[in-house]
Amino acid sequence: MSNSEPSSTSAASAEVEPLSDSELSPEERAEAQRYGRLGLACEVADKLLDLVYLTAAALAAPWLDQWLAGNSHLAQSDTLRLIALFAIVFTLHAAVSFPLSLFSGHVLEHRFKLSTLTLGGWFVRYLKRMGLAAALSLALFVGLFWLIWLCGWWWWLVAAAVFFLVSVALGQLVPVLIMPLFYKIVPLDRPELAQRIAELAEPAGLSVEGTYRIDFSVETVKANAALAGLGRTRRVLLGDTLLANFSNDEIAVVFAHEVGHHVHRHLPKMLVGGLLVSLAGFFVCHLALGGWFAALGQPLDYHTLPVFALPIIMLILAVFGLLFEPLQNTVSRHFEREADRYALDATGMREAFRSAFRKLARLNKDDPDPPRLEVILWHSHPPIGERLAAAESGEPGAADRPARL
Repeated sequence: MSNSEPSSTSAASAEVEPLSDSELSPEERAEAQRYGRLGLACEVADKLLDLVYLTAAALAAPWLDQWLAGNSHLAQSDTLRLIALFAIVFTLHAAVSFPLSLFSGHVLEHRFKLSTLTLGGWFVRYLKRMGLAAALSLALFVGLFWLIWLCGWWWWLVAAAVFFLVSVALGQLVPVLIMPLFYKIVPLDRPELAQRIAELAEPAGLSVEGTYRIDFSVETVKANAALAGLGRTRRVLLGDTLLANFSNDEIAVVFAHEVGHHVHRHLPKMLVGGLLVSLAGFFVCHLALGGWFAALGQPLDYHTLPVFALPIIMLILAVFGLLFEPLQNTVSRHFEREADRYALDATGMREAFRSAFRKLARLNKDDPDPPRLEVILWHSHPPIGERLAAAESGEPGAADRPARL
């Protein structure tokens, strides 16, 4: 941990004024809208930059591959040349996108008083994330090329199956190996709250390894919670910023939402959906590669697929992901609404639900009512205004009904 970062308890356990659970004031709403617009602009700019850069990399790749082949060691090994080409493409992309990453990840967050990191602290975490992304991406693309060289024309079918298995493995490893690289995670030391969480999980048949506090305050004032992991690694993660600012009733409702994802089997559905999406994506990539090589006037033999196809594959998959994102977000928003309904029905605490989401909007500077087109194209969760309206439209008297915990 960089000594330039604040301690994990600096934002969460200091004596602060209790967070209001009232409606956002006009000034707070306007600030959330400004933050949302700037954040969306950065996200769109990042995606466009990716497409432009990968297009340039795909066009330059044959020359780069030929240049790398001038090295006697690289010329003798397609795998080593593939690794070298990946290193060049990844490093140049990181350099080109760094100014935008700095603005969106540090400058913007500080402008709206959401970040607790110094510039040095942010840079250390940025390097960690980039290093992890580089290692995982390299392993995935080298593995993909090995599958292509081995399986030939049926590579896309085998790759989709392998990607599914990798997704399951990563789902198990993220909370125990990857998240601890960035956040301190310790068992929850609030027995009463842990008991309430257990009472919510048991009727739903949800088995969790434990309930933990995750120190999000090391980098942000934003609050969040998650049900992370698969099988024996499944655990409840409650942000220290959530624990510091929300009542036990509000946290219970937030957790009940996570239980709703389990009850409606959203994770298995997402895994199966991911398998179908990866199958479609790799098949589109298979067709697009044929068209690309035809345009180059070169025969396409997957058993000898040239290394310079790497950025071409990256570009094709990036375009597919961008086009598919609105449909993926539509499904995600549907799942979130189902989880909200479960949380309301399982707890009966509609007022706690409303106050929790008003606090989330205030703490995270989340625009409660963004433009509809923006939601359709970019948002994986329903707007908070919509979620509050759904809670308001519940059965009469539900807000005053005793909690079923």
